[in-house]
This record gives sequence, C-alpha cells and structure tokens, in this order.
Amino acid sequence: MSKSVKQLLAKELSAKFDGVKEFLVVDITGVDGITNNLLRCELREKGIKLTMVRNAMMRQALKSLEKDNAAELFATGCCTVAWGADSVIDVAKEIEALTKQKPLKCTGAYIDGTVLSAEAAQGLSKMKNRVELVGEVVMLAKSPARRLLSAIGSPAGIIAGCIKTLAEKEEKAAA
Repeated sequence: MSKSVKQLLAKELSAKFDGVKEFLVVDITGVDGITNNLLRCELREKGIKLTMVRNAMMRQALKSLEKDNAAELFATGCCTVAWGADSVIDVAKEIEALTKQKPLKCTGAYIDGTVLSAEAAQGLSKMKNRVELVGEVVMLAKSPARRLLSAIGSPAGIIAGCIKTLAEKEEKAAA
C-alpha cells in the first residue's frame, strides 16, 4: 500500500473517530463472514458500531486526534473498535453477553483519556451504566423523604382513627 493511500485511510479513521470519547477494542479472530454480518446487524440495532482497523492506521489517526496514549491498544493482533450506545459500559455489557456465543475477546478500552487493560475492560460489563446510577440516586434521595412522611403520617393516622371511633360511639349513644 502506498504512503498516500495509508495517509488517506488514517485521515478517514480520524474523521470517523473524531467525536468518540470512549471505545472498546475487541478481537474477533475466528468469526466467519456470515456470523460477522449477523453480529454487526445485532449490535447496530442496539446503537453499537464495529469497525475493523489496521493497527498502524489507527495509531496515526489517534495521534492526529491527540489520543496518543490509546495507541498502545493497537500494538498487535487483529483489532476491531466497538463504540456507540449510551456509554462504553453498555457496549461492554453487549460484547460480554456475545462472548458466550461467539469467539469474541475484549483486549482493552479507552475511556476519557484513560487506557484500560483487557481485565479492566471486561470489568466494565459488571459496572452500572448511567441510567442505573441515576435511578439509584433518585431512590436514595427519596428514601429519607419517604421515612419522614411515614413518621409524620403515622401519628396523624392514629389520631384520625381515635376520632372516628369516638364519633361512632357518640352516634350510637345518641341513637
């Protein structure tokens, strides 16, 4: 491949990954063509994109995007970049679910300027995503208010019950 073609491919990769802040690097060695297409369609439905890259081209693209530390993820082997969905945690969960069915292997991740090893990238699939964390925070914020309302409401309910009982007794006595 000529130098001009390599530069053109590196520019194309730079343009493709310009807005991407976090991605997963996956090795899909051993996946045949049909399975690859089905895998890509399945992931595309969930908003996840896969791009197989040449390591040297990706290193050049990352250098032009000022993500030099991510270049170490593209040292050797067959590399496919997975990104998209709401966060890289969602991507990791989907890839981890697919590793049970297909020969996929997560080899690393890049999150907000930090490079993660293969083990740490696989650990992302066990973390909670943004939606789950927001739900948990809301639940924790509502918990003290719920306890306060029950503490306030409980004596009021007891008093209301007593008043109702007294009113019923007076109605029986009046009759």
